[in-house]
Amino acid sequence: MKQNLVVLGGGESGIGAAYLASKKGIKVFLSDKNLIDNKYKKILIDNKIQFEEGHHSLKKILKATEIIKSPGISDSSNLFNEIRTNNIPIISEVEFASRFTNAKIIGITGSNGKTTTTSLIYHILKSSGKNVGVAGNIGNSFAFLVANIDFEYIVLELSSFQLDGVKNFKPLIAVITNLSPDHLERYHNNFENYINSKFNIVINQSNSDYLIYNSDDSKINDELNVRKINSIKIPFSSSKQKFSNQVYIEKNIIKSEINKNKFMIPLKSLSLKGKHNIQNSMAAATVAQLLKITNEDLRESLGNFQSINHRLEHVLTIQKVKYINDSKATNINAVFYALDSMRSSTIWIAGGLDKGNNYNELLPLVREKVKAIICLGIDNRKLVETFSSVTETIIETTSMVEAVNMAYHIANPKDSVLLSPACSSLDLFKNYEDRGNQFKEAVRKL
Repeated sequence: MKQNLVVLGGGESGIGAAYLASKKGIKVFLSDKNLIDNKYKKILIDNKIQFEEGHHSLKKILKATEIIKSPGISDSSNLFNEIRTNNIPIISEVEFASRFTNAKIIGITGSNGKTTTTSLIYHILKSSGKNVGVAGNIGNSFAFLVANIDFEYIVLELSSFQLDGVKNFKPLIAVITNLSPDHLERYHNNFENYINSKFNIVINQSNSDYLIYNSDDSKINDELNVRKINSIKIPFSSSKQKFSNQVYIEKNIIKSEINKNKFMIPLKSLSLKGKHNIQNSMAAATVAQLLKITNEDLRESLGNFQSINHRLEHVLTIQKVKYINDSKATNINAVFYALDSMRSSTIWIAGGLDKGNNYNELLPLVREKVKAIICLGIDNRKLVETFSSVTETIIETTSMVEAVNMAYHIANPKDSVLLSPACSSLDLFKNYEDRGNQFKEAVRKL
């Protein structure tokens, strides 16, 4: 039967999948119920890929032999009920792209730390001279990458949404950084559904593949105790454990023992600071050890890596007040790390589109470190109700300029202003990058 591929969604992921299909001579049709960005529409037109925007044509979609669903699309709509009724296979762009590459894949997932760990692994491999690409949830389509360049290694940041549509996808090395409730609005407010999606990263691994995981995370440990994992498990931890292969901290030194190869680096030599970044560095070091990166190259890369944008990014210090952009912190756990790293009285800018957050675990940190909360969102009721008992000053705003100006007037010398929203950006901004960029622009105009 001739393949008739339909791609749903005209963003980075969907356009990449359609482009790859076109390059491989597969008949493909793309449908987006919204308008498609001009830069993506040009790719479709230039490559003579059939598409529609502003609506879904059900008859055309149901003629598909296989459907690629973009990660931003929920599968709970009537459209997907029709697709399932007609027994049409639904896969992800990651699944599709993996069919067309022989690269050794390093896949990184988790609730927090994915982007930093992905970027750090890519930096280590690139700096050591490897033929390596980076893609996935980090902003670049895996399918685009595969369509254009052959790599020996590909480092992929993988969200739960991207892993939902996995059938045969299998990374050589899987990394799970941590697990905490996130995106629960897409998983019927069921944490286990979210965890199941995350663990799709290992379901096809064999006993010659690797799972690197954070053994300080109790939820990961619980899941490993009840799941059948075929891959070789290698933990990283804040303390030494009884494993033949492991990465751990001892006397402020990261120590790695992988396949009888030992590596050490003092914490003070890491370019990335903070507890969460130490974990990210340990995960990256474990990957590097497995891929036989020299100790000298690994030590140098861990020491000169530059932090990613929108993740505890120092923007400016104005009148002795630090302004920190942590726009990528879209869940409670990420904000916990951010607030925990603050060493001065903090004005916290938070809010946006709530994802089923339970803010209670932040109460002790907010009581200890936050002098004022500036809510930035259309609906701030949950933030106000939760934190009004622990901080006297809570201000509601609806624009970044207003939020930053309020913070400027409240802050005293040696205070910090932290944008760490705990929420999605889509109520007031295009995405978290747009939110972070607007924060930086507003700060620079003070």
